Amino acid sequence: MKEILVHTLIHSIKDVIKLFPFLFLAFLIIELIEHKFNKKAKKIIAKSGNMGPLLGGVLGLFPQCGFSVMATNLYVTRIISLGTLIAIYLSTSDEMLPILLSSNVEISLILKLLGIKLFFGLFFGFLIDLFLRKRKKEKVDYHICDDDDCHCEKGIFLSSLKHTLSTFLFIFIATFILTFFIETLGEKNISKIFFKNSIFGPFVSSLVGLIPNCAASVIITELYLSNAISLGTAMAGLLTGSGVAILVLFKSNKNLKENLIILSLVYAMGVISGVIIEMIELLI
Repeated sequence: MKEILVHTLIHSIKDVIKLFPFLFLAFLIIELIEHKFNKKAKKIIAKSGNMGPLLGGVLGLFPQCGFSVMATNLYVTRIISLGTLIAIYLSTSDEMLPILLSSNVEISLILKLLGIKLFFGLFFGFLIDLFLRKRKKEKVDYHICDDDDCHCEKGIFLSSLKHTLSTFLFIFIATFILTFFIETLGEKNISKIFFKNSIFGPFVSSLVGLIPNCAASVIITELYLSNAISLGTAMAGLLTGSGVAILVLFKSNKNLKENLIILSLVYAMGVISGVIIEMIELLI
């Protein structure tokens, strides 16, 4: 056991230490984009009307600091529709994009994963809005960076460094845990837990994705890149992973029943999307 732990530690350090500069660069670019366009994005989303799911889904692809939290606040005060909120939740990539960028994966794979998230985000977003009436609009109050505790006011360099260190720590912990389990249980057994290449995999992964922490998207992305889970299973979890937005929803929205319905909808949509992808993958 001691030898396995030592080997796992060394292997994990070697794997993640080379990601640090790429991870920081990715977050620096993301922070720069956010601070240039975040205020405009808020106004666009608030005035989007029937096109809310489209604009929300596209803007949600960028893992902006507190973007899904901002969307939650907009929904709670009925500035945006439920469909727009769902589109943003499903398209938000959380830590997936920075990890993919720092792992030097092919751009075609990144575009493929983002495209899948956008497609299902738009599909379910517009579908929901077709069946729901418009809600009464009220004034909204923005406290995005405070809620997400990203300290954006201190500049993009420090904010990027904070995000990098936080994500780097999660990646290291996730890598250590995954490497340890792979060493002890074997990749085949890990894949069995997530029902790799099975329509049941999305049921497990979607549940993991709902964990209100970037660790969920880190673990799912790392598992997919290591070929331990299939595309359908990975996407099911990545679609439901909206970061801390779900926590903010339960904190800000006093309607517990509505919150549970939204949570159930997000989970169900992740499962359905993952199952569809699994069936397509099995048929091809």
